Amino acid sequence: MPLDINGLIFSFAAYLLGSIPFGLLVSRLYGTPDPRLAGSGNIGFTNVLRLSGKKAGILTLLGDLGKGWIVGWVGVSFYSQTVWGLVGVLAVVAGHIFPIFLKFQGGKGVATAFGGILGIHFVVGVILVCIWLGAVGIWRYSSGGALMAFGTFPLVSWLIVGKEDFFVFSLLLSSAVLLKHKENIQRLLHGTEPRMGVR
Repeated sequence: MPLDINGLIFSFAAYLLGSIPFGLLVSRLYGTPDPRLAGSGNIGFTNVLRLSGKKAGILTLLGDLGKGWIVGWVGVSFYSQTVWGLVGVLAVVAGHIFPIFLKFQGGKGVATAFGGILGIHFVVGVILVCIWLGAVGIWRYSSGGALMAFGTFPLVSWLIVGKEDFFVFSLLLSSAVLLKHKENIQRLLHGTEPRMGVR
């Protein structure tokens, strides 16, 4: 990948955008508990939904999805001939997981990653969201749906896109999301993971 100052600036801007903690901002707007200090301690959609209700949860989801989608859309619109678009999506997810505004203690990156994938390759994004929805609909575990979707992301990317750079991108993004779910995996194995809709 050749050094490109515009690509570097784009990636840094993507990281800063990813660092915006919509879950925390929405919780403060509604005057509900700080998601970092209650529930699972996560600033993402699922924890905000449990702590603050549907409206706050949906706003958080839209914010986290939106910042990923914006970066993915800009990436495919202006960097389709290079890998900088893919790097930008990795950067926005990294910003969500390690936000500079919250001392690098962020969320798990699921919604932001979905948004980024939808922006950069809509068909692959829709397939992954459908896998997530299907798994959540059957087992009622948001984390289980994320594990299923991102566990299959590399396979889906290879079958649908078939490009080496996109496949490597899928491996890196999936690894980041799955590693952030280590505790969820342990709770799922022990039967202590809370289900969707249970406060």
